[in-house]
Amino acid sequence: MNPIIAILKEHNVSDEKVKALFEAFTQNPMMAMGLVQQLGIAPEKLQQLMAVVMTQPHLIEEATQELGLDFAKVQQAKDKLANQ
Repeated sequence: MNPIIAILKEHNVSDEKVKALFEAFTQNPMMAMGLVQQLGIAPEKLQQLMAVVMTQPHLIEEATQELGLDFAKVQQAKDKLANQ
C-alpha cells in the first residue's frame, strides 16, 4: 500500500475521503491541502504526512494510480499553479 494512503488509513480516514482527497489533488492541489487539514489528523502526524509528500512527491503519482485516478491531471494542475 502507498505510504500516503497508509498514513491516512492509520488515522481512520475512510476510503471515500482518501479518494476524494486524491481527486482534489488531480483538480486543484491547493484545495486538496485544505481538505487534508479538515481530516482531523493530529498536527504532529499531519507534519509527518506532509514530510512524506514533500520528500517523496512520486508517492502522489503512485497513490493516484493505486486509486485508479489520472495523474496527468495532477501535473496539469501543478503546471497551472506554476504559471499563475
